[in-house]
Amino acid sequence: MKPAVLFDLDDTLLDFGWAEAGSLSRCLRSFGLEPTAEILTRYSDINRRQWELLEEGKQTREETLTRRFTLLFAEYGQTIDGAEACERYENGLAESGHRFMPGAEGLLRTLHGRYALYLVSNGLTRVQNARLASAGIAPYFDGIFLSEQLGVNKPDPAFFERSVGRVPGFDRRRALLVGDSLTSDIRGARRAGIMSCWYNARRRAPRADIVPDYEIESLAELPPLLERLWAD
Repeated sequence: MKPAVLFDLDDTLLDFGWAEAGSLSRCLRSFGLEPTAEILTRYSDINRRQWELLEEGKQTREETLTRRFTLLFAEYGQTIDGAEACERYENGLAESGHRFMPGAEGLLRTLHGRYALYLVSNGLTRVQNARLASAGIAPYFDGIFLSEQLGVNKPDPAFFERSVGRVPGFDRRRALLVGDSLTSDIRGARRAGIMSCWYNARRRAPRADIVPDYEIESLAELPPLLERLWAD
């Protein structure tokens, strides 16, 4: 069996920040909140913490998706329906199209056929399917595994049990996960016994408690790394 490369989607292959910016601004304005730089930064902080709570198993996915909005608006003196805000935001994401991370499209063309490629994402099913269709990259993958469909999220080891467990003959010793999130991708891979590569394009500070096997700042660094790993 070919060596396997497991890719995260958001901010690894597709630029989620670009898609998020427009959708979030439209969502906030629809509730009468102007998306100033201060408010967008505050949303980012709240959103990050809510996803961390989900990854730590301290709240549900539904709570994560709605609380980020109710908490934000509460700070600015408004009470809103978090589920409605989430739906408006997700609709915008699904309709936003796509923008590739630098070198991502060419990377998939290069690796396709030489390695077994899989997509592993915590993103919402309808949003990710729409973005994949826009980008036209689904045919590159031998399997697409989304947490909403699996019923469990990265970094829970069960995410990988339910995803790669569906791949006959999958060998974790000949697999590498590539992702931008230490807490979700790298921690998840380590818990699942899969090698990890941190795509650190933003040059974030490392964490002593979550150490990847490899680190790259550009996707162009990945093919040579794979060649070294599996020269045979």
